[in-house]
Amino acid sequence: MKKIYYLSTCSTCNRIMKELSITENDFVLQDIKKEPITPEQLEEMKEAAGSYEALFSRRAIKYKSMGLKDKTLTEKDYKRLILDEYTFLKRPVIVIDDHYFVGNSKKVVKNAQQALAR
Repeated sequence: MKKIYYLSTCSTCNRIMKELSITENDFVLQDIKKEPITPEQLEEMKEAAGSYEALFSRRAIKYKSMGLKDKTLTEKDYKRLILDEYTFLKRPVIVIDDHYFVGNSKKVVKNAQQALAR
């Protein structure tokens, strides 16, 4: 299965999708603002990433505005925040078969590109 969890309004997500030639012909596209992730989907991501914290974006504007940077968050907190507010999911999350690529770092994008080339 090939799937991407992304935001259609995110220029970084759109750039990465273009760079990797991700289209709806080859991938299942899930705009997480229009179609929120389910607890089951988040659980699958967590199993692949190792923790909810690994899926959590500290770059989200709400991270600072909610005062979360001054709090000690638990795995339960990360899970709840991601499910309650789509902006807390580190994105994009690219699924290629059983491999999950989380975020937009150059290394993650390169690894996804290599997986697509196989």
